[in-house]
Amino acid sequence: MTDDALLRSPLHDRHVALGAKMADFGGWEMPIEYPGGGVVREHTAVRTGVGLFDVSHLGKARVSGPGAAEFVNRCLTNDLRRIGPGKAQYTLCCDENGGTVDDLIQYLHGDDDVFLIPNAANTATVVDLLKAAAPDGITVENLHDRYGVIAVQGRKSDEVLRTLGLPVDMEYMSFVQTQWRGRPVMVLRSGYTGERGYELVPAWDDAGPLWDALMEALEPYAGLPCGLGARDTLRTEMGYPLHGNDLSRSISPVMAGASWAVGWDKPEFWGRSAVTQQRAEKTGRLSRGLLATDRGIPRPHCPVTSADGAVVGEVTSGTFSPTLKQGIALALLDRSVAIGDEVVIDVRGRAVAATVTKPPFVAVGVRES
Repeated sequence: MTDDALLRSPLHDRHVALGAKMADFGGWEMPIEYPGGGVVREHTAVRTGVGLFDVSHLGKARVSGPGAAEFVNRCLTNDLRRIGPGKAQYTLCCDENGGTVDDLIQYLHGDDDVFLIPNAANTATVVDLLKAAAPDGITVENLHDRYGVIAVQGRKSDEVLRTLGLPVDMEYMSFVQTQWRGRPVMVLRSGYTGERGYELVPAWDDAGPLWDALMEALEPYAGLPCGLGARDTLRTEMGYPLHGNDLSRSISPVMAGASWAVGWDKPEFWGRSAVTQQRAEKTGRLSRGLLATDRGIPRPHCPVTSADGAVVGEVTSGTFSPTLKQGIALALLDRSVAIGDEVVIDVRGRAVAATVTKPPFVAVGVRES
């Protein structure tokens, strides 16, 4: 794909003006890092204060009509009956073999209205699948270019939103539909970085002014605009999966350690038979954390071996942890490998010792009140 073919967020010109390093991310030209310290500085800003992310490349879709929530619940893995209106939920879209088509957030507005945020590259696929399955009376809309998404992440995120008069007194994974300067904006309490934070969903044309106001509000707290490079290191420290790496059509929710996002008591969802069988028979590798005890940075597809040299898995996500100052990774490992075991990661022909662990790799404050 050429640069001319890449889609652009409503904040693109602002990133260019800030000197951001831009790159292809899911078919969108997005900021990876900004000048003046790059990924490590941006990562640290979120862990110690606050950071601002443009994640408008994420998809947006709406399922509406009589019984829309019930319909979505028959398709996606998590159980919407666990939450009520005004709450959001992490869920997965599986194929008939139990593979993961996408992971996404579903916002429950009511029995007849569900708003979805899939991943950028998978939005059209998820929408098409839902459209094909939708009964008469249910409408599925692809709203990818109708809304922006701006994330404010870090322990100072409340102070930043208060400066703009936006609501902050809500439970984790709750959302409100409110207004800013007379324009509608949805505010979700979330934290994919592991820190307290929010995701704001304004109309596409309102994203620019909102971003500008947030940038100004960051200044008293030494906050920074942050690119998707820091987003990746932050989510990896949390052990959160990235679709295309840690989740895919060949990696089921069970293998990825996302069984908690499956409504096992539901009679129906796409791929139910396959993932239920895999869970019962305990087949397939499992996602584990790896903490490097030697110098070296694990990368995706690096082989993982046991102490005796037998291949026991493969890295799916790997990076340098700015918080821990050492290499960390998520890896699919044979079920014979246990937490606490010592393994070796082959990083471009160099053996890097690591300890198998259970993420998160760092202390978390995402649910703190």
